[in-house]
Amino acid sequence: EAKIDGVSCSLTYEKGVLKLGATRGDGATGEDITPNIRTIPSIPLKLLSDAPPDLFDVRGEVYMSRKDFAALNARQKQENLPPFVNPRNAAAGALRQKDSRVTARRPLRFFAHSFGRIEGHRKTIASHLKFIEACGRWGLPTNPVRERLQNVEEVVRFYQEWEGKIRHLDFDADGLVVKVNEFDLQKALGTTSKSPRWAIALKYQAQQATTRLRGVVFSVGRTGTITPVAELEPVFCGGVTISSASLHNFDEIRRLDIRIGDRVVVERAGEVIPKVVKVVPSVRSGKETPVSAPELCPSCSAKVVKEVEEEVAHRCLNPGCPAQLKRRVLHFGSRAAADIEGLGESAVDQLIDKMLISDISDLYALSQEKLLDLDLFAQKRAANLLAAIETSKRLPLHRLLFGLGIRHLGEKLARILAAHFGNLKALQDAGEPLLSGIREVGPVIAASVVRYFSQKSNIDMLKRLEIAGVNFTEPAALLPSGSLHAGKTFVFTGELEGFTRREAEDAARALGARTSSSVSKKTSFVVAGKEPGSKADKARRLGVPVLSEKDFLAIIADQK
Repeated sequence: EAKIDGVSCSLTYEKGVLKLGATRGDGATGEDITPNIRTIPSIPLKLLSDAPPDLFDVRGEVYMSRKDFAALNARQKQENLPPFVNPRNAAAGALRQKDSRVTARRPLRFFAHSFGRIEGHRKTIASHLKFIEACGRWGLPTNPVRERLQNVEEVVRFYQEWEGKIRHLDFDADGLVVKVNEFDLQKALGTTSKSPRWAIALKYQAQQATTRLRGVVFSVGRTGTITPVAELEPVFCGGVTISSASLHNFDEIRRLDIRIGDRVVVERAGEVIPKVVKVVPSVRSGKETPVSAPELCPSCSAKVVKEVEEEVAHRCLNPGCPAQLKRRVLHFGSRAAADIEGLGESAVDQLIDKMLISDISDLYALSQEKLLDLDLFAQKRAANLLAAIETSKRLPLHRLLFGLGIRHLGEKLARILAAHFGNLKALQDAGEPLLSGIREVGPVIAASVVRYFSQKSNIDMLKRLEIAGVNFTEPAALLPSGSLHAGKTFVFTGELEGFTRREAEDAARALGARTSSSVSKKTSFVVAGKEPGSKADKARRLGVPVLSEKDFLAIIADQK
């Protein structure tokens, strides 16, 4: 099948009626976008069947056709609004709208590509093609670019056949997905911790173009990392005009031997991110100039240093650097952190320029009066931003931790630390040995966390957040405390009737447990569904308890 470049979502039908539409979310919980999903014409509100499944979770991609995308941008231009960068971004933005009437004005479409749970028709859908046929009967659109193939030679033929045609489809696709058709064989092949063994994505070469490197500017990130950015003569590539591209770091510049004035080849990696892939040295004139790392920060003029622990990184260590402050505030207000709608780049620029904020705690001291002094804000916009800031006070601890921008601490680790300690004070009091004792936390991360909480500027800022009423605890529903299974390790094998593998693992993590894809002496429980295979056998040999799905459901019920 063609690999559609859209936005992943899932639809839940009960007795044939659409009840829920959700995004992939943060990996633990999806975002309910049902009102917006209902505006998409190709998604049926009711399945076309007199005997639909009792429950049907269908997975798919929301996308925008190229023709519709061009028409949308033409309308944006007529209304003096900025154009969208690409169809995927436009679709993602439409799905996240608070007002479904805005979503309804965007020409969104949907393709179903797989399903999770199904109750009532499971035995009649024994293969992927049977699923596709069922979708057709029930009114769910599916990918038109597909073919059943018998062997590897046919796969190669199909791949080569579509290499020259895939860019002429009316939707963005960057390759093919090859799947084993029969579900019994899919079960036998199983999955790794990251992906199924019964499917593989075959990408095509990204679109490339040649242009000239005009110069290199230096961007400062929220932790002070200096990133070189290529300024290019504008060139059309992959459906968009590219005028800049990341060079990642100075080791990459040395590897490419890139010089200002060079002819360079750029591509849109993954059809989205512009990247300089090579230099064309044969056309050099001799006037090209090398690129060197700056000695001073381009934002605050502090000295730039090269970190020993991270060899490729050059960093500004000035905590008062305006560029770092801007990135820290934007990061704190992002969807995965405090989710402060309206706190975009232009707003943050003005807040910093007018010296209304010097760290994230100052957001909670903003007032209507202060905001109305800024060019960007009228009465309604100021009120909306203040309301979003007020709402963010109730964010769970793991999102606050991620939003603080502690170096090396991503979303997953923030969730782990929040669940482990339960409140911010306990985490602040933890030393490196205690942190390093947590399986997912290594010495570098432990040192970074301790360093962050020992700096006076951060201690003072957190105190101001506390006084402002920002929540410093993880909600009880997300804590493992009190669970008999906190810290235990679960392994899932075989087909579960009531869960997808991911849902089962999320349920285990909600108990405070860990999950693994392999069985060892350290495994606490193996949950075995239908046709469990070798993992259950290995568990019995090692003396690891093997639970049925019913046993696992009982554990969840007891915890609740």
